[in-house]
Amino acid sequence: MKKTFVLDDLDCANCAAKIENAIREIEGVVSASVSFMTGKLVLEAEEERFEEILDAAEKLIAKVDSDVTLVR
Repeated sequence: MKKTFVLDDLDCANCAAKIENAIREIEGVVSASVSFMTGKLVLEAEEERFEEILDAAEKLIAKVDSDVTLVR
């Protein structure tokens, strides 16, 4: 399953890269791409575990930059 999400308050290209790399490490993630210019995350992951993976991604985003929130 592939979905696109808005990353609210993403204001740092370095943070975008860190978020992307961290999400790619989550088990079950097929691909993850964060665009600093558009403020979007494109996430492709196993469909049966998508919600669990999305929850883990939200926690990682908060660790990297506590100002950034994932809009579902």
